[in-house]
Amino acid sequence: MAIAAIAAISCNTGEKPPANKSSSNVKPGKFSATPWVAPDSNAIPKNKTGDMIRYGKELLAHTAKYFGPNGSIAHLSNGMNCQNCHLEGGSRIFANNYSIVAATYPKLSFRSGKMQPISQRITDCFNRSLAGKVPDTNGREVQAMIAYMKWIGQGVKKGQKVAGTASEKLPYLKSAADPVKGQVVYLAKCKVCHGVNGEGLMAVDKKVYTYPPLWGPHSYNDGAGMYRIGNLAGFVKNNMPFGATYKSPQLTNDEAWNVAAFINSQPRPHFDQIKDWKDLKNKPIDLPFGPYADGFSEKQHKYGPFGPMKKKA
Repeated sequence: MAIAAIAAISCNTGEKPPANKSSSNVKPGKFSATPWVAPDSNAIPKNKTGDMIRYGKELLAHTAKYFGPNGSIAHLSNGMNCQNCHLEGGSRIFANNYSIVAATYPKLSFRSGKMQPISQRITDCFNRSLAGKVPDTNGREVQAMIAYMKWIGQGVKKGQKVAGTASEKLPYLKSAADPVKGQVVYLAKCKVCHGVNGEGLMAVDKKVYTYPPLWGPHSYNDGAGMYRIGNLAGFVKNNMPFGATYKSPQLTNDEAWNVAAFINSQPRPHFDQIKDWKDLKNKPIDLPFGPYADGFSEKQHKYGPFGPMKKKA
């Protein structure tokens, strides 16, 4: 699901691609707080409530099986799974987990300017990261997803600061992120899973992706959280390529920014965002669609350098 994250990217399957080795100058970020730990899924109660929680987890992990182009319930999405952005069923730290979702909603969305229920969080992800339409928010499937999000976020109180919920906010580069340099990183580190043309790899059943597409008609659209280069760069640094973690990254900060620039320079579906961010002062610095409250161009808002914009803000 979108990020609202990034909505989108992990290999996240049982099949292991060839291992990647990190270069000697790759360093993890500095994290001062102890990250959140997800509850053990074996502790989900063995009753009707637990059945709904488990069903919600299954839907989030294998969304395309149920709602993809060949889904068994409806054909609503692009073929990606929610856990392509929310890794390991939304349980992994620094990978857009669901730890604070239930405690946060309902909340004011700066993007829409409205108070939103937790079901709108799912709606946004289906519309943007899954580039499709949302199931009935009062129906069993969405309610099961909400049940799982509430279960996994148990113990987290409203307003509580939780470490490791999204992904690392990487330091800004002094220059713009470079898609050309990013292509070199992509071909060396990402192509083996996601394909030379970012098309991903379909499973044998042709219903789901073994490795999701990173651009093209079946990837996240330009309204998704992963289309913001800062979100994608942090996600990639903390989780990609296969085997990387926030403690043991395989890419430098520069490589993460550049490969994110390359991925988001490629074609993908468009999402009408005319109603987004009416209050420009709340608009994220790396959102690549105007208008803006500052005088910087859409290109600079997409690739940076972001330092001058941050100083002006």
